[in-house]
Amino acid sequence: MKKYLKELEISGVILMFIGCIMHRFMSLPAGIWACSIGIILWLLVLIYKAFHWKEYQRENRMNIIIMLCVIALLWFLIIRMR
Repeated sequence: MKKYLKELEISGVILMFIGCIMHRFMSLPAGIWACSIGIILWLLVLIYKAFHWKEYQRENRMNIIIMLCVIALLWFLIIRMR
């Protein structure tokens, strides 16, 4: 599993991006499935790294910062839409 982490992470991010494009601009329901699979792949990598904290400490901290920024951005966008 360890040697495939980067490939899984990149595949997950690409699938999320493709799914968002398919759903937003092409109005295809398959976009939701592609995005969901991408999120699941990305979460698998994050969970693996969380259980091996000492080995991936720097990357885990960066992921936490990224997630907090995304949550703040989404919160800001939701407040602005009201």
